[in-house]
Amino acid sequence: MKEFEIRGYGKSELAMMYFPNAITAEGALSNLNYWIRRCEGLRDALRKCGMSRCCKSFTPKEVALIVEYLGEP
Repeated sequence: MKEFEIRGYGKSELAMMYFPNAITAEGALSNLNYWIRRCEGLRDALRKCGMSRCCKSFTPKEVALIVEYLGEP
């Protein structure tokens, strides 16, 4: 199995890594967004680094924060 790399990812791409059994990418992204909303520390850290809800991708810094709080996918 390939080691997880901290880099920029499309939001759906990263979500599918966390939820590989999701039926759709939209469902996986919905689940990941739920996890982010429920993890107050992560949510606040992402806001502080300037994450945009309408952007279609996560920056490497945002990915690093997600992995710090949620672990590797």
